[in-house]
Amino acid sequence: MKKIYLLAAAGLMMFASCDLDINQDPNYPTKSDISPELQFPAVISAIADASGDQMFNYGGFFAQYFDQMPEANQYNDLAELNIDESKDIFNRCYRNLYAGALMDIEDIKSKTTNTANLFACQVMRTQAFQLLVDNTGETPYTEALNPSNSSPKYDDGKTVYEGVLKELDDAEAALNGDVMNMTDPLLKKNMDQWKGYANALRLRMYLRLIDGGQTNYQSKATALVTAGNFFTGDVAWNVFSDQEGQYNPWYQSVFRLTNNHCAAYPIVSYMQNTGDPRLSYAIKARESDGTYVGQFPGSKQEPAIVGTSYKNKDVSTINYDVFHDTPIYLFTQSELQFLIAEVQMRFNNNAAAAKAAYEAGVAADFALRGTDGADTFLAAAGSWDAAASKLNLIYMQKWVALFMHDHMEAWSEIRRTDIPALSPSSAAQIKANPLVYTPGDLIVPAVNKKGGNGIALSMPYSSDSRKYNVNTPEKARQITDKVFWDVK
Repeated sequence: MKKIYLLAAAGLMMFASCDLDINQDPNYPTKSDISPELQFPAVISAIADASGDQMFNYGGFFAQYFDQMPEANQYNDLAELNIDESKDIFNRCYRNLYAGALMDIEDIKSKTTNTANLFACQVMRTQAFQLLVDNTGETPYTEALNPSNSSPKYDDGKTVYEGVLKELDDAEAALNGDVMNMTDPLLKKNMDQWKGYANALRLRMYLRLIDGGQTNYQSKATALVTAGNFFTGDVAWNVFSDQEGQYNPWYQSVFRLTNNHCAAYPIVSYMQNTGDPRLSYAIKARESDGTYVGQFPGSKQEPAIVGTSYKNKDVSTINYDVFHDTPIYLFTQSELQFLIAEVQMRFNNNAAAAKAAYEAGVAADFALRGTDGADTFLAAAGSWDAAASKLNLIYMQKWVALFMHDHMEAWSEIRRTDIPALSPSSAAQIKANPLVYTPGDLIVPAVNKKGGNGIALSMPYSSDSRKYNVNTPEKARQITDKVFWDVK
C-alpha cells in the first residue's frame, strides 16, 4: 500500500514540476504499463492535493480564517487581494486536476468496463470539475482532454455543472452489480459509500444551481434528502503520517513558514462570542496573556490600524502542530448535515428535521476535532430554539465547522449564501469602536488591492492556460468577477 501512495505522490510531483497543457503531456508515463488499480489512488490524490493544499491556503484567507502574520510577508497578496493571472496562484491546482486526475480518469476509462470502477471515477471527475468551476467560473469541458485538440474552448459553469451531473446519473444507472477492483484507500470499495458520496456532491451542486437561478433542481434536492442515502463518517483522504515527506500537503508546504499564518478577526470574534470550545483546536492563545486575538484582514501593512510596532506576539497564531498528518477532507459529515438542514428548512418547511440535522452537524464537527462539550454548546450559544434566524445559524455553524477542514468549500458557501455577512463598518471603524461590529461578520481588507468593498469572488484563469491554450478567454478574469451561481 505504501508503494502505491509513493507512486501517486511521485506522479503529482512530476505534474507540478512541468509546464503542461490539459490535453498533452509528453512526459506522461507509458499508459499501457499502468493498471487502473495503480492509477485510481493517483486520481484521488491529485484532487485531494488541489483542494487540500493550494485551495486550502487561499480559501483560508478568503473565508477570513487566516491573515498574514505581522512580521512576515509570504502571503501579503492573499491578505490584500492583490491577485491576477501573473501571480500564478491557480496553476498547480489547474495542472493537478487536468493533467493529473482527469487525464488519469480518461486512461482508466479506456482500460476497464467494470461499471463500479467507472462510477467511482465519475464521482471523482464530478468533484474535480465542481472545483474548477467554483474557482474560475468557466473552464474547458466539452472539448477538454481530447489529445487531438490542444486548445479546448472554455464552457460556462452552468454547462459544466449540468454536464458532469448528467454523467454521474448515467454512470450510476449503468451499475450492474460489478465489484470494484481498483485500489481504493478512500472508501474501501464500498459501493454504498460511493453512492452516498455521489449524492452528497449532487446535493452541494444542486443548492448552488438553485441559488444560481435553476429552480428546477429544488425537487431533486428535496428528493435526495427524503431518500437519505448519504455516506457515513467523513470522505477523507487519510494517507499521511507524522514524518517529513509524508505530511499533510498543506502542512508540508507551510511548516517551514510557521510565522506566516495568524488567526483572522472574524473567526476569533465569532467563536469567542459564542463561547465555542473549538476555538483552541486550531488557534493558539497569546503567550503574554493567554487571550485570543485575531488580526483585522489585510491590516498588516496599514499603520493606521496596527501601528508601527505590531509584532507576531500581538496576535494568535494558527496551531500548525495538529496538522502534521491530518487527512484532506473531500466531504465532511458536518457539511453534509448542514446542507440537509438547509433543505429541510428552506424547501420542506420541516423545522424539526432541520433542527435534528443542524445538531448532528455541530456534533459531528465536535467529534471530528476531538472536542468535548457539543451538548453544552447546543444548549447555549449554539441553540437552535433560541436562534432568531435558523438559516443564519446553519450557515454560521457550517463556516465554523469548515475551518481547518475544507476552506475551498467555506469560501464557496460564503459566496453562495452571503453568510457570514460583510460588515458595513471598516476595519478602522471596528478597531476604534468594536461595538459597531457583529461578531463573525467579514471585514473588507484594510489594504484592498482589489478595490471596492468586498471579498474575492473568483480566481483568475491559470497563466498556464493563457500560455498554452489559445481559446483561454481573451478578457482576463478578475477576482471581482462572480461565478455563475453567485447571483446575490
